[in-house]
Amino acid sequence: MSSALTDLCRHPIVQAPMAGGASCPQLVAAVSDAGGLGFLAAGYKTADGMYQEVQQVRGLTAQPFGVNLFMPQPGHADAAAVDVYRHQLAGEATWYETPLGDPDAGRDDGYDAKLAILLDDPVPVVSFTFGCPSRETLDAFARAGTFTVVTVTSVEEAQAAQLAGADAVCVQGIEAGGHQGTHRDDPAADGSGAGLLSLIPRVRESVRLPIVAAGGLMRGSQIAAVLAAGAEAAQLGTAFLVCPESGANVLHKQAMTNPLFTRTELTRAFSGRPARGLVNRFMREHGPYAPAAYPEVHHLTSGLRKAAAKAGDPQGMALWAGQGHRMARDLPAGQLVEVLNAELTSAVAALALRGAA
Repeated sequence: MSSALTDLCRHPIVQAPMAGGASCPQLVAAVSDAGGLGFLAAGYKTADGMYQEVQQVRGLTAQPFGVNLFMPQPGHADAAAVDVYRHQLAGEATWYETPLGDPDAGRDDGYDAKLAILLDDPVPVVSFTFGCPSRETLDAFARAGTFTVVTVTSVEEAQAAQLAGADAVCVQGIEAGGHQGTHRDDPAADGSGAGLLSLIPRVRESVRLPIVAAGGLMRGSQIAAVLAAGAEAAQLGTAFLVCPESGANVLHKQAMTNPLFTRTELTRAFSGRPARGLVNRFMREHGPYAPAAYPEVHHLTSGLRKAAAKAGDPQGMALWAGQGHRMARDLPAGQLVEVLNAELTSAVAALALRGAA
């Protein structure tokens, strides 16, 4: 690993920031204490809610950790398309006995207020998703002593992050669970994202920044593969989602290995932005008609998803999952970090033996 990343974690293992509750302080602290790098997800939280979780993590561990921010979304979606989708979801609102949310509930996710808190009371690492911050913002974090990471899904986005002054990039392959972190949401490009192992070397040859690799990684041998391809560390989300410390709903955890859910797909059904999840009834019925409208669709369906979870119905929940979900292991987070690192060490040793043969 690069010296900066080595200072942050003993092992090249990063726990992905999973918005929606999974990346709770207990999970973050357990990963960091075990030598990985835990990440809070500030997305969908208020600025004060984020700060309270930062304080909780500080009370649980003295090790470095990170906070992930969602970038504000430019412009506005097609209001007519959102209204059509609202009417389509009326039956869901009736079924779950809950009103649809207000699609105009906000587009900036409290970004400026969160920035102000993190610059006033810095954390070791801040990462960004759905865009690249300004040079002014990244320079401010550099002065505060915070290491910055920008999520990218293409060479062009990585180059933009380097130009803006980011310290590292998180290269996300199309295999990843949850939202694709594209800087610009272009419906014409749906499904055209690159696989992780083809994307890492292209980014490696295009920018000088350290790379954190993300997308479908569940085993130490896969971590070895992305390190060999040019990454300095690997970021895993689905692998940590099922840990007992994770704040994910128990139905979400169980679905990862439930034979009822046979595959994942990218969908706009729940949020209006492409995100990979287990294919369920809601995704099948509404995915083909969901507009490119983030965060309007997210706000519309928020209450439905909560009601489905309360009713014990995973068919109405957003079951975000990477392509490797069936390999999920129900282990304490600290033990999982240790197992992954042992698998990584074994894989590297095996490759060295083959090379010497």
